[in-house]
Amino acid sequence: GKGNLKDLYITTRKLAGRFQQVNKPVRDKEGNLLTTTEEQLKRWAEHFSELLNRPAPDTPPDIPPADAELPINTGKPSKIEIKKAIMSLSNGKSAGPDDIPAEALKGDITSSV
Repeated sequence: GKGNLKDLYITTRKLAGRFQQVNKPVRDKEGNLLTTTEEQLKRWAEHFSELLNRPAPDTPPDIPPADAELPINTGKPSKIEIKKAIMSLSNGKSAGPDDIPAEALKGDITSSV
């Protein structure tokens, strides 16, 4: 159908010769094979609903406190650390939430820091 990118990608991979469509059978709780997409989607929803909506355990786990504090620097990063982070950014990737591409930051590193 129009706008179906999944079919486009599957067809492209078939034509390229690197095709491996993964269709694993989905079974209900009794082990019966579910044949329709609607049945399979309902079973997946049921599975994750059971998995993610479990009640809290009656006895919480006993987690002892740490033996020693870890040496974690929570202060402001130094200019050298910032420059190193900027230079490690990959070119050609989409900009982040600030809409500044990596190439712009790398282009004038002195004013970026």
